[in-house]
Amino acid sequence: MDVDDLDLSQPSNGNNEQEQARRAQEEQQKRRDLMAALLDPAARERLSRIAIVSPERAAQIESIIARMVQSGQVRGRITEASLIELLEQLDEARGKSSAQKSTIIYHRRKDPDDDFDI
Repeated sequence: MDVDDLDLSQPSNGNNEQEQARRAQEEQQKRRDLMAALLDPAARERLSRIAIVSPERAAQIESIIARMVQSGQVRGRITEASLIELLEQLDEARGKSSAQKSTIIYHRRKDPDDDFDI
C-alpha cells in the first residue's frame, strides 16, 4: 500500500465526533446567551421550568424566539406575560393540527366491602 493511496482529507471518526460535540456545545451556549439577553428573569425562570418538564418543547420555544429576533419582531426584552402569550399561540396552533386534545379521566374503584360508615 502506497502513501499516495491514503485519503487524508477525511478526518478520523473520533475527531469528527469530537468536532460535532464541540459544535453542539457551542451552539447550545450561544442559545443560552441569547435567551439570557432577551428574556427578563421571570420569563427565563418560566422557560427553565418548561425545560425541566419538556426539553423538546423548551427547545422549540427557544427556536421560535430566535426566529422572531432574526425577523425583527422582538423589540426589547421579552417579559413573562409576552412569553405566556407566545405559549398560548403555540398551543392554539398545536390544537388546530391535532384533532384531539389530551384529557385525563379518573376512574375510582368502588368496592362493595368498603365500610366508610364507621
